[in-house]
Amino acid sequence: MTRINTNVSSLVAQNRLQASNDDLQTALTRLSTGLRINSGADDPAGLIASEALRSEVTSLGRAITNTRRASQIISTADSALGQVSNLLNDVRGLVVEAANNGALSQEEIAANQLQIDSSLEAINRIAQTTTFQGRKLLDGSLDFVSTAGGVDSIRDINIDQANLGITGQIDVEVVVQSEATQATVTTGGFSAASQASVSFGSSTTADINGEAIDIVGPDGFTSVAFVDDPNNSNTGAVSYDDTTGVLTVTGNFTGDSLNVGEADADASAVAIQGLIDALDGFSASGTAVAGTQALPTGVTADVAFQVDAIVEGSEFNNVQVEFVDLNDALADDAATASFDEEQKILTVTYNSQAATSTNRDYAAIATAIDAVQDSEGTNLFTSTNNSGANAFVAPESPLTTANTGGEVLLDDLVFQLNGAQGAETFNFAGGTGQDQIAAAINLVSDSTGISASTETGALTFTSTEYGSEALINIDVINEGDSGTFESSLTVARATGQDISATVNGVEADGRANTLSINTSSLDLEVTVDNGSSANFSFSITGGGALFQLGPDVTSNQQARLGIGSLSTGQLGGASGRLYELGSGQAKSLTNDVNGAASVIDEVIDKVTSLRGRLGAFQATSLESNLVSLNETLANLEEAESSIRDADFAQESANLTRAQILVQSGTNVLSLANQNPQNVLSLLG
Repeated sequence: MTRINTNVSSLVAQNRLQASNDDLQTALTRLSTGLRINSGADDPAGLIASEALRSEVTSLGRAITNTRRASQIISTADSALGQVSNLLNDVRGLVVEAANNGALSQEEIAANQLQIDSSLEAINRIAQTTTFQGRKLLDGSLDFVSTAGGVDSIRDINIDQANLGITGQIDVEVVVQSEATQATVTTGGFSAASQASVSFGSSTTADINGEAIDIVGPDGFTSVAFVDDPNNSNTGAVSYDDTTGVLTVTGNFTGDSLNVGEADADASAVAIQGLIDALDGFSASGTAVAGTQALPTGVTADVAFQVDAIVEGSEFNNVQVEFVDLNDALADDAATASFDEEQKILTVTYNSQAATSTNRDYAAIATAIDAVQDSEGTNLFTSTNNSGANAFVAPESPLTTANTGGEVLLDDLVFQLNGAQGAETFNFAGGTGQDQIAAAINLVSDSTGISASTETGALTFTSTEYGSEALINIDVINEGDSGTFESSLTVARATGQDISATVNGVEADGRANTLSINTSSLDLEVTVDNGSSANFSFSITGGGALFQLGPDVTSNQQARLGIGSLSTGQLGGASGRLYELGSGQAKSLTNDVNGAASVIDEVIDKVTSLRGRLGAFQATSLESNLVSLNETLANLEEAESSIRDADFAQESANLTRAQILVQSGTNVLSLANQNPQNVLSLLG
């Protein structure tokens, strides 16, 4: 059908040409922008996905920048810490050198102290001046804020990392299942404990014709023999056989002589008393009693005077007793006594010329000794006086308690003692007291890590440290046949036990008295008092250096790191603080060089630990995070590119196709527009 009003072919050609023009325009746009999606109409879903990916890519880029910045901060802090470590090593060398005071002059030690003072000032300066873009890193401003300081049982705490979450606080609850213990070994291989004692002289009482005569003689005096000579008018005689210990008294005791006889009983007793009192090494005094006419027989002597330690055991073995006679007729003071606990000397001061007899008799000596006390006001000795009111006669020196207190080795002993710090070999002879052995072990406890203490009949070895690394090993090399030291050991080898605890329900790692955990939300190390089993809790309320390491601002994509103060007032541990090594302080080179060595070792460990912790954070958290972020960024950019970017090969083909279709469409439209002219041939 031929129409002229409606050129359908032209309309179709126009539509096709318009579509081809649209395709050509789209291809040109994509090729000129390089994007497949230039407007929402191009691909609504793809646009949404692309914009989301672009947002993530932007956040990841910032996270990478943050991570690099954090790494730069850590590197800056580590560099300063390295300088502090060098200074601390120099200080340690100076302390060790100053300990050689037998070879160094006071001037040289003073010069070392000046160097230490300078190093301490330098450390304080580094702590205050180490900054990153104006922010101080080592002055404690980046440390965590917690309430742990109010917990009595906490000796030291390091909060390395903590995730405070949206509340800005984390509560820490520590439950101790078992406390840290020391290694202990006990032995009872000693003689039985008793009261150490010393006695001297002999004493007896003889009843002679109505007069009781108290006789005090020298050591070895055992008895008195009376010989009656009634047929002679003599004044009597006395003699002493120091071999048999017998004092012989001869006289007219039952005759009628006016000298030493029955006719004057009182005079008889007084005369005998005078004879004995004049004998060298003897003294005698008399008291009238309802006497008898018969001479006494079998008069034996007992200990004149005995001093006993109140406490049983070897503590008072080998106490030396010294008597000091003032021999001053012008003085009349009572006897006194004192005890030197370090030298183990009991000194009794008396005056044999005192005007008052009760100030110079045996009772006065007993009173003085019984009053002796230690520094805590505890009585140390008790005395037994069998000499009545006789004038005191000092025994010959030396006078000691020997090993009468017991608690001594039963035979010779050689053993090696191994501890966490080293080993020592000890050689003791039989009869050595357990307190002497303990003193020898304690003398070298710093080189073995083992101390010793005594109790009744037992010696206990204890490691100076706590935990599984604390060690006691006793190897008996040789012991005499009568010895029981080795057989009485509870064990030959023992170790301590580490603390066992949970922190917020997480089983903590225990080492000696230190417990630590490292979780995604909390990384801390707490040292409690030695052997503490107390549960405790505290809160971390703020502080720390907060690093945004992920693309999302959420707590699980952040790290909060604590960096404590490096000032000398804060650096230290259980042995003290670093500032104490300064001039005039408690642990200066002249006041306590050993304490200074302990403090500097703890400080070096602490600074080294901080450097290691920062290095681990940088290497594991930051560097690994940086690698992960870069890889994620590359993947997201690839994904976004695949959605939004134009495929030039495809778009070039589309352009060629559209160009051809436009050209052909134009020709077809031209032909279609010529079709109505064919009607004119029908009208001709």
